Amino acid sequence: MQNANKKKKWARRQFLRDASMAVAGFTIVPRHVLGKGYLAPSDMLNIAGIGAGGKGESDLAEFAKSPKANIVCFADVDDRMITKSVKRFPKAKVYKDFREMLDKEHKNIDAVSVSTPDNTHAVAALPAMQLGKHVYVQKPLSHDIFEARVLTEAAKKYKVVTQMGNQGGSGDGVRRTKELIDAGKIGDIVKIDCWTNRPVWPQGLPTPTGTHTIPNELDWDLWLGPAKKIDFHPDYLPFNWRGWWAFGTGSLGDMACHIMDPVFRCAPILYPESVEASVATLWAKMWDDTINTDSCPASSIIHLTYPRTDGKGKIKVSWYDGGLMPERPEELGAEEAFGNWDGGVLFHGTKGKLLADCYGAKPRLLPLSRNQQEDMPAETIKRVPEGHYVQWVNACIDGYGKGFTSSPFDFAGPFTESILIGNLALRAFQLKNPKLTGWNDKWLGRKKLLWDAQNLRVTNFEEANQWVKREYREGWKLV
Repeated sequence: MQNANKKKKWARRQFLRDASMAVAGFTIVPRHVLGKGYLAPSDMLNIAGIGAGGKGESDLAEFAKSPKANIVCFADVDDRMITKSVKRFPKAKVYKDFREMLDKEHKNIDAVSVSTPDNTHAVAALPAMQLGKHVYVQKPLSHDIFEARVLTEAAKKYKVVTQMGNQGGSGDGVRRTKELIDAGKIGDIVKIDCWTNRPVWPQGLPTPTGTHTIPNELDWDLWLGPAKKIDFHPDYLPFNWRGWWAFGTGSLGDMACHIMDPVFRCAPILYPESVEASVATLWAKMWDDTINTDSCPASSIIHLTYPRTDGKGKIKVSWYDGGLMPERPEELGAEEAFGNWDGGVLFHGTKGKLLADCYGAKPRLLPLSRNQQEDMPAETIKRVPEGHYVQWVNACIDGYGKGFTSSPFDFAGPFTESILIGNLALRAFQLKNPKLTGWNDKWLGRKKLLWDAQNLRVTNFEEANQWVKREYREGWKLV
């Protein structure tokens, strides 16, 4: 049995090394041969899902709304989570390990959707791309900044169609926001505030303890992926992994790819030059402000400073989560809504302000009376009536360089990098020097971090660089 396991592990490693050499073979049947109402194989997209429960289940269902999408197979580590997908796609082959699925099915699939915890986004997406498969990866694109850079470069190298799962990027609201800003309705952007009500899951808590039996339906080792080996605890799954640094990226990683999407489409920015943060402290007892560095903070404020790409100075982008919000703009009436339940974004310009809800929805100039009194620009940006998912399906069928997606990795990669830089500041803020106990001496990370985007490094606080590129446990790596 031991030799069999060794051979299996060797086969997976060999597969990952040789992935880029694989060639998929398909038979193209002319449409007229099949007759009216039928789609030729060349007009169908055969999709494999990595993650088929929770968000993975809904993602596969969204792809299947296209008559051109065919769900061939999917992999999930937890049989309890996939009952809906099994019922919806009875012909799809089911696997536990996505590596085995890619090894056995790569000749039968054209594209792969990755809907796992953030921890395994990159290690699942990259081998699929190396096989020449188009990929759809849930937001944030990766767990680490380094991984985002790797996936961005891989999309170009392997010439595959890509899309990050920030669905609002295909929405009308983001496009209307850009049309209003491009028309000069608020002048030059000088500052942007973003906020969310997340976390809506437990966060900022002590690390779970105790001994628990692993459910028979769950492969705990596969669920951990590249993360360090720890004991199973039911508090981590199926949803609450988001609040733990080993698996998730906190409120910022969960929601910024939605809320800040219009920021990166409308403002002339790319990478920040500096970031600073503050986090909530939970007091367990008098004068004990111990922070659990395993868990993301309960609430936080992050300030990022970006040099403008047009050379006109800098733009400050501020993020608020956990119920914290920026100051209410004077132009907004006392009874008028400030964003929606999920959050919002407020653009400050030299000639006015623009407020939008989460996902960039319902952009409106402030005061709201402007929206009825002024002439508004015409629609100039193409809308996506088919939606984010079907857009990707169609683009994959059209092929690399021909199809269009709203959030390809050449956009989503730098966007994700820029967002995750905020988490460097959060994690640095949590650091204390264990050798010092003086109140003013023990805090290490309460400082502004200076960022070198080209080299992916914090230049003034070496301790923060440990989170730019994490260490994977044995058997997991990017190749």
